Amino acid sequence: MLSQKLQDAFNTQINKELYSEYLYLSMAAYCYNLDLDGFANFFIVQTQEEHFHAMKMFNFVTDCNGKVILKPIAGPEVDFKSIIEVFEKTLAHEQFITKSINELMDLAVKESDHASASLLKWFVDEQVEEEATDSKLLSKLKLINGEGHGMLMLDAELATRVFTPPAAA
Repeated sequence: MLSQKLQDAFNTQINKELYSEYLYLSMAAYCYNLDLDGFANFFIVQTQEEHFHAMKMFNFVTDCNGKVILKPIAGPEVDFKSIIEVFEKTLAHEQFITKSINELMDLAVKESDHASASLLKWFVDEQVEEEATDSKLLSKLKLINGEGHGMLMLDAELATRVFTPPAAA
């Protein structure tokens, strides 16, 4: 059973994961408007991942006889200066989420809630992957200055990305 403090923290994190889904959907729309369908696909897959993350926490809270309380989701940014700015904001957002997950883990450890800590370990590991992916893509975009043949090659690469839920989920 979750403490009230942990339940509240999980509900806040569920909201952040749903906001992430909404933000990445906005970024996908921006990419579609630029006819960068591969980049748009990257963000569509991100929306699916973020929804999966929210539901993983949602199910955990309910499995622990907790109460999920959904909160309003803020409207995401919709206008960007460039694809490079989109990925700078993506990386910054994932760093924000990492900090939030780490704080939630700290609370679980402080409360000796081993079930929560076990679940959150998966999220800690997931955030390493999220930040690494975004950092590498941002580096590539900066290398090609967000232009030319490099953009077309990267767009084609990102078009192949698919969402595959983890088997243990």
